[in-house]
Amino acid sequence: MFTGNLSARGQNYLLREAQAADLEQIIALMADDEIRRAEYAGAGDEGEHYLEAFNEIDADPAHTLIVVEGNDGTIVGTMQLTTLPGLARRGAKRMQIEAVRVASGLRGGGLGTEMIRWAIAEAENKKISLIQLTSDAQRLDAHRFYEGLGFTASHVGFKMRIAISP
Repeated sequence: MFTGNLSARGQNYLLREAQAADLEQIIALMADDEIRRAEYAGAGDEGEHYLEAFNEIDADPAHTLIVVEGNDGTIVGTMQLTTLPGLARRGAKRMQIEAVRVASGLRGGGLGTEMIRWAIAEAENKKISLIQLTSDAQRLDAHRFYEGLGFTASHVGFKMRIAISP
């Protein structure tokens, strides 16, 4: 398991791989979001689903779930990185960045920028030549954030939800 350090506006943070014990705080970060709040509200006790998903992510070396801790041990940021091999672009490896979250009280303070810069450096170290991410069409501030970091809105994304019976 790796660890690293980030600094944003004079604050130091620990960046590390997530552990199962972090799930409650990670889920709380994901729910602390205007667009996704309804998705998490009233969802009931679905801890086993989150633990199952975490275990799948943790068992696959292509996936890394990252958390960022404040000095008091509170998780204040998270993101998932996935390495995707492919034949397109002459066999280029891609990094998919998913579920980027920063605690609401720290948004706009540079922590998200440092997290993404760290992910970019990680991609460079792994000889990954393309980083991709998606952002909800409603997240105009997030779009400006990613563009400011050098990402371009080069593709149109499509999703399809599939109803799955319990």
